[in-house]
Amino acid sequence: MQRYRHYGNSYSSSSSSAAPVEELHAEEEEEVYTEEEVCEELPVEEEEEEVLHTPAGAGVCNEEEAPLMQEEVQPVAQEAEGKTAPVESKNGKRTEGGGGGGGGGGGPKYSMFTWFVVLALLGVWSSVAVVYFDIVDYDNVIARAKEFHMNFSEVLQGKLTAYDTDGDGDFDVEDAKVLLGLKTAKTPNVRDSAEEKTETSKASDETTNQQGAEPAEATTSQTLTEETTESGPAPALGDEVSGSQDVESEIQAAVPLPPPVDDDFVPDDPRDSAHPFENDVGIDTTGVLVEDPPPQETVEEAERYLTSSKFTQEAAEEAETPSEPAAEPQRESREAEREAEAEVTTEKQAEEKLKDKAKKKKPKLLNKFDKTIKAEIDAAEKLRKKGKAEEALKAFEALVQQFPQSPRARYGKAQSEDDMAEKLRSNDMLQRAINTYREAAELPDVTSDLLRAALKRRAERQQFLGRMRGSLMTLEKLVHIFPEDVSLKNDLGVAYLLLGDNKGAKKVYEEVLEVAPGNGFAKVHYGFILKSENKISESIPYLRGGLESGEPGTDDGRFYFHLGDALQRVGDNDNAYHWYELGHQRGHFASVWQRSLYNVDGLKAQPWWMPKETGYTDLVKVLERNWKMIRDEALAVMDQNTGLFLPEEENLREKGEWGQYTLWQQGRKVGNSCQGVPKTCSLLERFPEATGCKRGQIKFSVMQPGTHVWPHTGPTNCRLRMHLGLVIPKQGCRIRCTNQTREWEEGKVLIFDDSFEHEVWQDADSYRLIFIVDVWHPQLTQYQRQTLSPI
Repeated sequence: MQRYRHYGNSYSSSSSSAAPVEELHAEEEEEVYTEEEVCEELPVEEEEEEVLHTPAGAGVCNEEEAPLMQEEVQPVAQEAEGKTAPVESKNGKRTEGGGGGGGGGGGPKYSMFTWFVVLALLGVWSSVAVVYFDIVDYDNVIARAKEFHMNFSEVLQGKLTAYDTDGDGDFDVEDAKVLLGLKTAKTPNVRDSAEEKTETSKASDETTNQQGAEPAEATTSQTLTEETTESGPAPALGDEVSGSQDVESEIQAAVPLPPPVDDDFVPDDPRDSAHPFENDVGIDTTGVLVEDPPPQETVEEAERYLTSSKFTQEAAEEAETPSEPAAEPQRESREAEREAEAEVTTEKQAEEKLKDKAKKKKPKLLNKFDKTIKAEIDAAEKLRKKGKAEEALKAFEALVQQFPQSPRARYGKAQSEDDMAEKLRSNDMLQRAINTYREAAELPDVTSDLLRAALKRRAERQQFLGRMRGSLMTLEKLVHIFPEDVSLKNDLGVAYLLLGDNKGAKKVYEEVLEVAPGNGFAKVHYGFILKSENKISESIPYLRGGLESGEPGTDDGRFYFHLGDALQRVGDNDNAYHWYELGHQRGHFASVWQRSLYNVDGLKAQPWWMPKETGYTDLVKVLERNWKMIRDEALAVMDQNTGLFLPEEENLREKGEWGQYTLWQQGRKVGNSCQGVPKTCSLLERFPEATGCKRGQIKFSVMQPGTHVWPHTGPTNCRLRMHLGLVIPKQGCRIRCTNQTREWEEGKVLIFDDSFEHEVWQDADSYRLIFIVDVWHPQLTQYQRQTLSPI
């Protein structure tokens, strides 16, 4: 989170000499302000903060500086009172009357001459400091403020808003100059935009930019930066080259996830995942990462200090001074070369600065009208940033009611509703926020940055609610408004993938790669689509290139998974496990072997299990005792040739035939499938650890001879898989999990964790029939079993 910086008045070391002069002038005006008097006026509770904001030498209570100030003022005070106090000289001797060594008359004369010289010298230095270093005489500002009965602590904190002459919302250097009569006041025009003000006062802005951006701009920058980083999952407004920071859970690696069963289904809270939905990375509401801009330099400083070598710096310095007649022709040629080198270097540096400036351009969320109510908007936004969602929502609702034409106020209302939905876990409140984001985007005179931020966040929240079609329409509108924005097209491609429309996504990414062939985000997604089309070899360079780019949104476990899987299928196992290892190192996989992507941390991980280890011994006994009845019902279904055994559609087979007849999926019965095997279903209904496993299946699996299933892993570590042998040929059928290979036996149960890599061969002369029963991992709590999303 970007921290807000208060840019106080900074002074050069020369400014410290101005304080004594101001004290002396104050005495001539019949009133002496000593530092003790100034300190007495400081409120106790604000003393620490005021000292931090007090200019050097302008009333700061410093024990070391106080004696020095008193010594400088003392001669004048003595003269005014007609006293001749002893003064200690450098050698420790005391003299009477403040004089050097004369009699009674010589002392006062010499004291007056010393006073005149000191006053003159200090006056000259003060004038030079004020003119050359552009320093404002803040002591006179304080004195002038006293005449108008202003609060002294407000003066020190630069809050003289009553004398805001340039209309920028605060009291700064330019305002102080007008107050002191050093500059004529300028009547601000409320309707002038920030851009117009910047153009008319460009010279003064360049100077103040050395200390920081203007307060108004700094506040806007802070607001947007926090807005962009508040959202958890997905890319930011500033990530122009990135799309979503995380692909949605529906894009499954080996086993595509089915769509949610209920319309009101809400996916797992992204914050519960080790890799939150980014963009909801904490994608940012606006989707942009804004960094603190580096201290800006004037053109002269850039030309002087941004050169690449000592010689070019010297050439730049010589270019600033009037040219002198060359003593030798060689010297002229060297100077010409240095000047040329300095110009080239300066041009390069200027180009780099322009590029950096373009990259770090701050989004503008306020239109001309919003700038007139900026104080009210900032006050409401401050409540939201402090986590006071209810108060912030009330404040923004009041602003919307009072200023219905304000896009920024309505956008703040949408954000507050978004925060309330997160706090209350309310889908209804989140739907309100989605509607308000749309209202903000449809208001007239909305800035392009706010329009982009509002619609982008709306699409993200629609996806969170499972409103994939609505999210797609929102993103299509965004792409239509901002056709040159590649990141929005990337997000649109993801929306197509979430709807299962791979063709639509493929077309989008082809358009992106045509204009930006190096875009890593588009590459990995395009490679993913090619692999889903079984174009294994073609997908590898896109997946590899996208991962190697390191661009936001590419470091995702799915792409490591698919790249390794594609390499395995072309026979390049060494490189495959290299990428699996990288995925493990990046935290995407529990190990090189266990590569599931939807996991619960802390569960026991081992490839093969014994019935006693699972705690489901009763289920195992029932299956093994009734295996013949289960087999007979399965064979009856097979003999009917009704097409109930559907081909495997997960693209896991290298060759052969593999059919499945599913009874339960995602914890629910599948249609009327139990009517064909009623006794089997009746047995299983006694075991909720199986029928209620929302991340598993219960099904018959028949595999014909000559079938080979690629090495693959299941999607989650939340389940264990039981295989009951029904019809097993004597030889040729085997299964490998990690580095252990086993064979099925009729009437026996094998238990393994399919989140580990496993592979199957069917080289027998007849079909193989087994019964698959998935159960919850035994270490999952009852609450977890109820709340985990289905797979």
